[in-house]
Amino acid sequence: MALSGLFLAAFLAATLIPAQSELVLAVMVGSGSHPVWAVLAVATTGNVLGSVVNWLLGRGAAELSGRRWFPVSPMRLAQVSDWYRRWGYWSLLAAWVPLIGDPLTLAAGALREPLWRFLCLVTIAKGGRYVLLAAAVLGVA
Repeated sequence: MALSGLFLAAFLAATLIPAQSELVLAVMVGSGSHPVWAVLAVATTGNVLGSVVNWLLGRGAAELSGRRWFPVSPMRLAQVSDWYRRWGYWSLLAAWVPLIGDPLTLAAGALREPLWRFLCLVTIAKGGRYVLLAAAVLGVA
């Protein structure tokens, strides 16, 4: 049950919905209730899949961004898209950064970044963040 809660927290945290998964991961790693590798795998999978939702939304962002319910304004989408064009696909390594990471993954979809490259870079970024957090909790880093 705890791992499914972690998955949900990580998934939601990666979407445009405001959520937080780091505290859940830190508590689970610190408690030792589950193997660290399992906690990292579940959190990374959930977080990457949440980013895929953003990528998919980005594919339709041109049609959706003017709608009232769409969480990214046309101006913010244009700003992040310009940043993405400037730095290219390597900017996806910043997908874990608060405030810019989620819109960045949306911009990647809008700008038609291939899913295979998106998955590789976002997994490295988000998985790496969780590994560093777990190492800090365990006193390794």
